[in-house]
Amino acid sequence: MGAELSKYNILVVEDSEINLYLLKKILEEEFTTVFLAPNAKEALNILDNNNIDLILMDVMMGEMDGFQLTERLKTMERFKDIPVLFLTSLDSPEHIVKGFDLGGVDYITKPFNREELLRRVKHQLKLVDSYRTIIRQTQELQEAIDNRDRLYAIMAHDLRTPISSLKMIFNILSMKADDPESREQYLDVLYTGNDVAEQLFCMLDNFLKWTKSNLGLLSQVPQDLKLDKTIEGMVETLLPTAKLRNIQFDLQLDQDVEVQFDLDIMNSILRNLMINAEKFSNPNSTIIVKLMNSTDEVTVEVIDSGKGMTKEVQEKLKSRFVLHQGFEANSVAGKGLGLWIVYYFVQMNHGIFFFESEENVGSKFGFKIPKKSPLKN
Repeated sequence: MGAELSKYNILVVEDSEINLYLLKKILEEEFTTVFLAPNAKEALNILDNNNIDLILMDVMMGEMDGFQLTERLKTMERFKDIPVLFLTSLDSPEHIVKGFDLGGVDYITKPFNREELLRRVKHQLKLVDSYRTIIRQTQELQEAIDNRDRLYAIMAHDLRTPISSLKMIFNILSMKADDPESREQYLDVLYTGNDVAEQLFCMLDNFLKWTKSNLGLLSQVPQDLKLDKTIEGMVETLLPTAKLRNIQFDLQLDQDVEVQFDLDIMNSILRNLMINAEKFSNPNSTIIVKLMNSTDEVTVEVIDSGKGMTKEVQEKLKSRFVLHQGFEANSVAGKGLGLWIVYYFVQMNHGIFFFESEENVGSKFGFKIPKKSPLKN
């Protein structure tokens, strides 16, 4: 507790100048900030202008005594949770019970003993610290639960359509399996099924990584990899489905670009960016993938000439990333979990995620990362 005591602010309300001086000397040996108030009016003024963690309250004062002031504070939302220790020579059971009934947490009798005073103050501040820790952990837990619920809502929304499509594809294939004249049409249907399966794999991969990361089970193992070859490999896996809508890839890659990065995480980042670009591209269009090499960092850009985003959607995305917000169930289809995963892992690796878009013109999504990984594991 010792080193952390400096963060606590203590208010002493005492109308005796001698006691006020003694309390100040004793408390300042252990605490950095001690406020002094000779009466209730000055105490209220200090409380209005400062964050007070604990009050030492004299009972017998002038116009408003300590009991009255405490009773008033407990009716005020901002001050009702501040613990009050009464300083008093009134030690009758009636006065002690009254003080506790009004919200006091402890009594220190006059004349006070230095060691007893400090021990009682420290004990109450430990309780304050424990209470705040519980509140903070409760908020963090609630945030985690909210993020989980948002994620489940997105998964339920985004999985419904591709699973329905797969079901329809399998029905078509099963109905025409014995029809020789229909077999030429199988190839296009299979490509469509492959496209849906790729989307499902990407969603489930995102879900798995997000869940592992939140549970602290996701370890990144940076390794030396040729980023240009990694990009080429990812594009090759997406070409069959892109051909269904006659979408081409134009690779503008600096060659022999080496980075230290976890290969599985990099594949997730590239897959999300390229599937996002393919999903929102117009038929018969081209997706440009750029890789630019510099001294200490590399830049990857995925540019499509598709639907683009409205300014409202762009601002929503920017605010979510800037504020480190989680997922929203009503996010634009495909722009919730996937892009957040990209942002999350780029940031985790000390990189920068960026995008720009124009409605009905297209979008550019990309990231910059250092060549040498800042992560040990």
